[in-house]
Amino acid sequence: MKAGTSDSFEFELTLPGPLDFAASLEIFRRSGDDLLDRWDGTWAVRTTSDSSGVHPYACRMSGDIDAPLLRVLVRDANERDVVETAIRAAFVPLIIEFEHLCTIDPTIAHLALLHRGFRPVLQADLLTALVRCISAQQVNLRWAATVRHRLAEMFGRAHRVGPHQIYTLDGERLAALQIADIRALQFTTSKAEYVINAARAIANGDLSIVNLTSLSDEDVIAKITAIRGLGPWTAEWVLARTLGRPRVSAGDLGVRKAVGIAYLGGAMPTPEEVRRATAHWGGAAALAQGLLLHAQHEKTLHAYAIGASHSLPRRPAIRHKRAAIAPKSA
Repeated sequence: MKAGTSDSFEFELTLPGPLDFAASLEIFRRSGDDLLDRWDGTWAVRTTSDSSGVHPYACRMSGDIDAPLLRVLVRDANERDVVETAIRAAFVPLIIEFEHLCTIDPTIAHLALLHRGFRPVLQADLLTALVRCISAQQVNLRWAATVRHRLAEMFGRAHRVGPHQIYTLDGERLAALQIADIRALQFTTSKAEYVINAARAIANGDLSIVNLTSLSDEDVIAKITAIRGLGPWTAEWVLARTLGRPRVSAGDLGVRKAVGIAYLGGAMPTPEEVRRATAHWGGAAALAQGLLLHAQHEKTLHAYAIGASHSLPRRPAIRHKRAAIAPKSA
């Protein structure tokens, strides 16, 4: 369907349900607008890229949770295929392992019903994912979004699609900066150095989605942590949120808090305790981790926590109808 203006093209895209588009994207608004992934409650504005360059797009929901229909705005009809592929790959898919998890874990089962259609959103741009992790180290998430906003506005590249504007970070551009350039945005000296280190690794080809995709989890962690300033929890977030693997970011403070509430009576677990308490998540770990964090932010997690023991009941929890957690059709 052709629409938009003389400098844009609009088309409709049907996605498999259930999908709560607004809840899934709230992560990009909760801590403030960083200009890199934008969500204002109606429009999501993001970018994807290929060998021909960066492709900005904006989309909004016009269907419902069970029959999600997106109206997508791109600059030109020639960008439709690459953008459609990116949108279809953006949401962590519902898998049979998650349905099984809901039969053995009452916390996940209840939260899956309460937040039906919530799907974690993948952050496919590796440099942006790394900058997100660096900026969030030892500060609150709102301040992290503030300094990313400044970084994007000062050193990012702006793109327009219709009335919407979005920024991307460029590895070569950031790699050429001095620490003082980024420090002036109120990044700490260490974080400014780490951003440059990450940008250099991207710019010179040491790190890329292509080469990381072919590696095991352990090799991905080794590759990322070889860069000064990028630690194991950053690598685990890349595994979960960029590569879409069922990896728990056991060292992340937010994950530790959420797992402690869900399974350990509110105690703050060590990373090893997080791994033990979530071992039963298996292949559904990306979905379960995202759901737990979403519920924590929505203040619904406490109500469905198992309690002081993370031992799981042997009998099935309240069972879902299949349509509640899986697409109605393939």
